[in-house]
Amino acid sequence: MADRVVLASSGGRVTSVGVGRLRESTGKDVVALVVDVGQTGEDLEAVRRRALDAGAVESIVVDAKDEFADDHIAPAIKANALHQKRSLLVSALSRPLIAKHLALTAKQFGADSVAHGCTGRGNDQVRFAAAVAAIAPDLTTLAPLRDLPPARGEATARASAGEPPTSTDQNVWGRSVVGGPLEDPWTAPPEDLYATTQDPTVPRDPDEVVLTFEQGIPVAIDGQRFSVLRVVQELNALAGKHGVGRIDVVEDRVVGIKSREVSEAPAATALITAHEALEDLTLERDVLRWKRGVEAEWADLVHDGLWFGGLKRSLDAFIDHTQLHVSGDVRLQLHGGRAVVTGRRSSQSLYDFDLATADASDGGGGRSSAEGFTDVWSLPSRVAARRDRAN
Repeated sequence: MADRVVLASSGGRVTSVGVGRLRESTGKDVVALVVDVGQTGEDLEAVRRRALDAGAVESIVVDAKDEFADDHIAPAIKANALHQKRSLLVSALSRPLIAKHLALTAKQFGADSVAHGCTGRGNDQVRFAAAVAAIAPDLTTLAPLRDLPPARGEATARASAGEPPTSTDQNVWGRSVVGGPLEDPWTAPPEDLYATTQDPTVPRDPDEVVLTFEQGIPVAIDGQRFSVLRVVQELNALAGKHGVGRIDVVEDRVVGIKSREVSEAPAATALITAHEALEDLTLERDVLRWKRGVEAEWADLVHDGLWFGGLKRSLDAFIDHTQLHVSGDVRLQLHGGRAVVTGRRSSQSLYDFDLATADASDGGGGRSSAEGFTDVWSLPSRVAARRDRAN
């Protein structure tokens, strides 16, 4: 059997170029792998056939949508994962899963290397390499578009490909667009750039939805139970109708370059908004405060390609423990590009009406207790103020 390499395939020009360069420069047979993580609108059978037409000896499609939702999206919801406070990690969450299936397919076909179609400017080259190194250190990771010379006829094929000026990545968690006119950070995104969210400025009646969580994981919409995948799919349609989840950011790539990215992630925005509100109701103050810092670190690690790293796994253990009581319902109003929390309830709630009501007299935690507490609480400030005044 000839030496083989497994190439992560999207079916576009990157696939055909990658197959050609790998065959000519390495002499290896190329196995193309498409991992289906919810690339809405893609004819994956056509993608598979295009890889064969480009010269791949095998072309495989793996349906990993439920695996992506259960093992990658669910942890991101529990972590309220936002990179640099706004980016929903649309691409970063899928790369370790694709890398995992690259390694599994390499083992299946006896390949000694895997490959991806990333260039030298983006984050994904780092994510693929780091993930493969962590789960299959015996495999070599190749980047044909970055490192290998053009194959014969490639320039002609590229000139006739009619490439769009922007680059799009999509999965069930969201859709991100870079390049083209977006490379000028002053240029407003054109409306026709968006595909999964409708114009939020168009008048329409609001929708109200109740999301149910069990230990941090969304399990139902308006009382109807669904898988995590189905919850995300349903919310993409419902929240997308109101233009929820449009995000325009300039972020820092792993390689040190600032990049402008426009994304749309309606379900992700709605779910994290609801999940944070339920945590406000069910987590102790110190746990909640500490978790917000952990969330930022978790998102940074995922963005930087360290999904399988030791720190990420340790943070997962902490986050999972915080979710033991994060169960209940959150009501959202979806309208005008926003997902607004209008109610929350939980049998695990730490909210005590008798303590919180403004009509309370002097029950538990009342006036006499408060007077002593505030006196002790302010004591360090009082002592420091006396010192400062003396100086």
